[in-house]
Amino acid sequence: MKQIKLYHGSENIIKIPQYHFGNPKNDYGYGFYCTENPELAKEWGCSEEKDGFANEYLLNLEGLSLLNLSQSKYNILNWLAILLENRTFELASDISIAAKGYLLNNFSISYKKYDIIRGYRADDSYFSFANAFLNNTISVQKLNEAMYLGKLGEQVVLKSKKAFSQISFVSSSTADRNIYYPKKMLRDSTARQSFFKMRSESELTNPNAIFIIDIIRGGIKNGDPRIPKVLFE
Repeated sequence: MKQIKLYHGSENIIKIPQYHFGNPKNDYGYGFYCTENPELAKEWGCSEEKDGFANEYLLNLEGLSLLNLSQSKYNILNWLAILLENRTFELASDISIAAKGYLLNNFSISYKKYDIIRGYRADDSYFSFANAFLNNTISVQKLNEAMYLGKLGEQVVLKSKKAFSQISFVSSSTADRNIYYPKKMLRDSTARQSFFKMRSESELTNPNAIFIIDIIRGGIKNGDPRIPKVLFE
């Protein structure tokens, strides 16, 4: 029986994760969001004002279907299409509105049928990178690079009742806000600073840079080799 160890950062000790509970506006909709890195879980669990917890679990993978967005058959725009379906974007320009419709029509994948999803985590800084792409200010290549800044890594999300029935609580450890909140802020600021530096490098003279307007005008579809694969595999 194959098991993996997961950690969930929270302000509470959660011994029994609840199916279809929480914020439906998370990256992949309703689900139980975890990481395989206990240090990241502690960063995610605390706030500036309050300590948190890293809750440890064992997940039995037997019989569970997995959507691994880090596999080479998926690309960064598959991830973004899922994000557009669940998260709230401020679409302030005609190009960003057109971009949302095009990506949903051409890069969506059937993610809701899976028990577990593994993929990027879009915290505030990473969410801003996606917005920059939708507004045609960075290329898809820069977006793909930006998602690796700060080394936020992947998250593992339980989506189905079956997955929730196969997770068991092990223990919890305290996330001291005086230690882990500064780490979280440093990770975020490092990602933003690296992004601003990367963004300052002009792409106007790069004939291979592909912007969202190029994708729409060129009718680029899912599976096109010009769209970069994800970086985690």
